[in-house]
Amino acid sequence: MPQLPADAGLDAWLAHLEALHPRGSAGIELGLERIIAVKARLAQRETCPLILVGGTNGKGSTCAMLERILLAAGYRTGLYTSPHLLRYNERVRINGVAADDGDLCAGFARVEQARGDAALTYFEFGTLAAWEVFAAANPDVIILEVGLGGRLDATNAYQPACSIITGIDLDHMDYLGSDRESIGREKAGIFRSGIPAICGDPQPPQSLLAHAAQIGAGLLVMGRDFGYQRQEQQWLYWGPAAGETRGVMRRGGLAFPALRGERQLVNATSALAALDALSRDLPLAKKDIRRGLIELELPGRFQVLPGRPTVVLDVAHNPQAARVLASNLGDMGFHRNTWAVFGMLADKDIDGVIEALGERVTRWLPCTLEGRRAAGADFLAARLAARGLPVAGCFASPAAALAFARERAGEDDRILAFGSFLTVAAALQAHGRPN
Repeated sequence: MPQLPADAGLDAWLAHLEALHPRGSAGIELGLERIIAVKARLAQRETCPLILVGGTNGKGSTCAMLERILLAAGYRTGLYTSPHLLRYNERVRINGVAADDGDLCAGFARVEQARGDAALTYFEFGTLAAWEVFAAANPDVIILEVGLGGRLDATNAYQPACSIITGIDLDHMDYLGSDRESIGREKAGIFRSGIPAICGDPQPPQSLLAHAAQIGAGLLVMGRDFGYQRQEQQWLYWGPAAGETRGVMRRGGLAFPALRGERQLVNATSALAALDALSRDLPLAKKDIRRGLIELELPGRFQVLPGRPTVVLDVAHNPQAARVLASNLGDMGFHRNTWAVFGMLADKDIDGVIEALGERVTRWLPCTLEGRRAAGADFLAARLAARGLPVAGCFASPAAALAFARERAGEDDRILAFGSFLTVAAALQAHGRPN
């Protein structure tokens, strides 16, 4: 493979990453051997608290909450998350700001020099480069979002001070197993012996509980060891009291997260449980939590754009997330019709997503996304027709579907763009919005 020039830009590096591994950027090859070997050559070490966040849904929201609360408290943060919406730089954030091209390219160059003949995957290469960016920035705390599963994900090559699993449902079954027990065991692989472990799923699989007990992880489970209560115009967090005395600590009068939906209270509660577990190294004041939750922003998570008709963007791409989206849509005010710009990847549970949203959508606008993993608009239309749902047409892109909806939607209608990060990204670009 030809050597990249010293002044290679970010686009050239990303093309190099895609070509490096036989399966390209969309390919997945789980395993830790490659990344652990290159991590050692780079002499990468965990020199500050690391929070590792996995789960089926809610990972990105939980990571964003952790970041904003810690920034409000004055800590320097590093955040690695995926996938991105519009620019790769979104994946690597320093103090709440996306890394610039120069820092990313410098990180890629160091990984390239150290990897030898290791055919790193796109995600492995990016994870190692993100750590190089963090090392140069010297943050007080690092947050890593697990890419897929947990046990064999590249982020699991790093040693956490606390691990979070937001929830467990059926997704990526070709890699993680066909049921919640199998998937739960894979996700529990981010737990460590004697290290705080947070589970935001109130009914976790037995496999997760058994693994945590077997290795002696300090597991806290939503509803059993920590939780939340709604109050009028605010909410209360409760969890284990710190120190030698055993009991329950309550923190009331908290602001609702700026992200919409009941599920975001679950994510916020999991984030607070993790921060409480790390309070000795990362002490917080109540005002930091309030400010962090109020200032929180995360595009594509039930994001409602201003104007008429109402436009809702959501990256929901599996049945659990689609059920949450359906509930959030039901909680909105009256809209005469809902036009759904609907694009998904072919390896997702398309029928399960359609079933979850069927009663909330008046007109379906299936569209084809970019990339070889995309489900074609014709295929999506056939799955919708099989359920007797109204299809307004098939579209070559989300932008074309969105334009069709905007031409026909009334002021009291709403337009929903969902099904994939790619669907939401295309909708944002069509609206001319940077995020």
